[in-house]
Amino acid sequence: MTRPASVDRLLGDDGAALHAYAAAPRVAVLIPCHNESAAIATVVAEFRRTLPTASIYVYDNNSSDDTARIAAEAGAIVRTEPQQGKGNVVRRMFADIEAEAYVLVDGDGTYDAASATAMVELLLRDSLDMVNGARVAATDNAYRFGHALGNRLLTGTVRLVFGNRIRDMLSGYRVLSRRFVKSFPALATGFETETEITVHALELRLPIAEIDTPYRDRAAGSESKLRTFRDGARILKTIVLLVKEERPLGFFSSVGLALALAAMTLAWPLFTTYLETGLVPRFPTAILSTGLMILAFMSVVAGLVLDTVTLGRRELKRLHYLGLQGPTFRERRRPPSAEGR
Repeated sequence: MTRPASVDRLLGDDGAALHAYAAAPRVAVLIPCHNESAAIATVVAEFRRTLPTASIYVYDNNSSDDTARIAAEAGAIVRTEPQQGKGNVVRRMFADIEAEAYVLVDGDGTYDAASATAMVELLLRDSLDMVNGARVAATDNAYRFGHALGNRLLTGTVRLVFGNRIRDMLSGYRVLSRRFVKSFPALATGFETETEITVHALELRLPIAEIDTPYRDRAAGSESKLRTFRDGARILKTIVLLVKEERPLGFFSSVGLALALAAMTLAWPLFTTYLETGLVPRFPTAILSTGLMILAFMSVVAGLVLDTVTLGRRELKRLHYLGLQGPTFRERRRPPSAEGR
């Protein structure tokens, strides 16, 4: 990994400083971008100032403006991802880049670069796999009402199903460990990637933390790519699919319960008529009711089978995760101190 020029100027001929730089954990700042020419230079400059030893990567996602050129002139390593969508960019970045800590942040200038120092230190000090930056509006217009309401509803749904450990599921500001990044499947294509990252951490019960970070207005001339209803619907669909994949027994039992209630609702008038007259007057309804009840039992059985399959998948993901080096592997390699001899 190439050392930033700013670090060369800071180090000079100081051998101790050079050794400290070599011993420092490798940090990569990952910035997915699509038409962020108005803000990207400021974002890169702020992170170079906050994390002077970090490598800063900007992945341009089919921008029609000068995002790539401006980012390169600001000192970032610029690469491109032709498949449109933030999820596709995140998948490419996670596959390409090697580091010990990854700072994932949007390129729109809304996140506070100064918070990255505390987030990285917390991740490394406590051997965490994710530190989430919970957004706190620094100005009145930073958080649009529709986005804030949708975030509360969607985050609440995930907290209810997967665990109450995250307050801001849709934050685009996170610090991740290498073992998280290299064990994360990254199947999403768009803005639902934040949901997928959160559920991955909660499902594997990974060590995570969350700290508040200021959230600012977008830079003048910069336009949000997030569409409240369209992307909200996609995120909700992702949550439903993740519930089906990760909680199949609960999901299919709920479907079975709904089918059973429908079957009993249809069958009740037939049952009372049969008790009074000894006749079943509406055979099509009786057949439909019987079919729905059969489907209800089949749904529960499918949930039981898939729950066993999901447990096996989760164990395999956990074993792959454990095979990767954690954020404190340097500490485990240190020689014993003089006091312990």
